[in-house]
Amino acid sequence: MSYSISHPSDDCYEGTACLLNKFNIQNEEQLAKVEASITLAKTAELERKPISNTYDFEHYKQIHEYLFKDLYVWAGQIRTVDISKKGTYFTSVEDIEAIAEACFNRLKSCNYFKNLEFDEFIENIVDFYCTTNMLHPFREGNGRTQRVFIAQLIRFCGYDINFSEIDTDELMAATIHSANGITDYLKLIFKNHIKPQE
Repeated sequence: MSYSISHPSDDCYEGTACLLNKFNIQNEEQLAKVEASITLAKTAELERKPISNTYDFEHYKQIHEYLFKDLYVWAGQIRTVDISKKGTYFTSVEDIEAIAEACFNRLKSCNYFKNLEFDEFIENIVDFYCTTNMLHPFREGNGRTQRVFIAQLIRFCGYDINFSEIDTDELMAATIHSANGITDYLKLIFKNHIKPQE
């Protein structure tokens, strides 16, 4: 599902909601298939060989760039339009940098959530997930970037997660609830799917 944007933008082909792309694909459904294929392969590569371990906003942007650089010229760059989806309005363009700085500074000050008791770890991961979801710093590909980063962070802390084992619709519903301040469903999903590393 496409984002709703705050004003007309030149990042789509004229008369469509299809993003300008390096393949010059002008059909949303076709672009979505190509995008899914490329990012799936890139995600698998990042699981085998992460590109960074700084866990800051630059690291977050590097993941997005790696996933989407074959598709979009703006891969890894902060969006320039305000966006919303399914009634959720994400952080305004002018606030992205400041909120990202606060979010990732908190992560660093909390020692990246290392050595926490499991329940406290879940609380912090869910809070970070909610914050980065509302941040939505990119024009497209926010969820995929977020999941790669958070999976890497979870492994850095001695746990493991496989997002492919989580029901996509359940995660989406829980994410929408969390955007409205209800995090119980999200906590349950993470609690059930985050395991100690073997």
